[in-house]
Amino acid sequence: MKTITVLSRKGGSGKTTLAVNLTLTAFLRGRKVVLADIDPQRSASDALRARREPGPVLAEVTAGKLFMTKSNAMRDGVDYLVIDTPAMPEADVAQAVNIADLCLVAGRPSFLDLAPIVRSAEAVRRLGKDGMVVLNQAHTSRSDVAPAAFPEILEALRFCGLPLAPHGLRAREAFQTAMAHGLCVAELEPGGPAARDLQRLWAHVEARLDGLDEKPMRTALTA
Repeated sequence: MKTITVLSRKGGSGKTTLAVNLTLTAFLRGRKVVLADIDPQRSASDALRARREPGPVLAEVTAGKLFMTKSNAMRDGVDYLVIDTPAMPEADVAQAVNIADLCLVAGRPSFLDLAPIVRSAEAVRRLGKDGMVVLNQAHTSRSDVAPAAFPEILEALRFCGLPLAPHGLRAREAFQTAMAHGLCVAELEPGGPAARDLQRLWAHVEARLDGLDEKPMRTALTA
């Protein structure tokens, strides 16, 4: 079993949207998945409860129960445990990072998100865990072209100690609509641009977990 922890030190980064969509993507590909929601806001839980179709197992737990949750998931033959974390307190996030195989630091490609991304990356490195930065909610004026983050943002992230994922999630209404119905974007708009972004990201995450990642990536979003 592999454990993925999604974290961000800043609210509004799209952390929960990322966690829910990755969880559902894995589930739709036939994987046995548990989503552990340790964020007191329970946004991930609300999204999955809105789902009418069969879906992954939801575990509403506290950080202190993560070890037991992971043990139970391993016993039950789960393939992936995905953890949606709160922005604070730091101790809760640290527990989620500690049991992770891969940490995904979510953040928007903006100046105000830069410092929280760097602090989150530092926490992952300090605990000796593998991870990468996933840029989220990036804007583009064209549906077929993914934007690059501001050059100064990308340059600063080169020194945060974690690689940038080669595919990020663009700001698309499909993500919000899908979350309201307990769906991932691949279910809402199969073959659409948001679904393609998500599927590319999941393929990279899964390859990283399987040890198939060939080289560090230098761009955060690609077409």
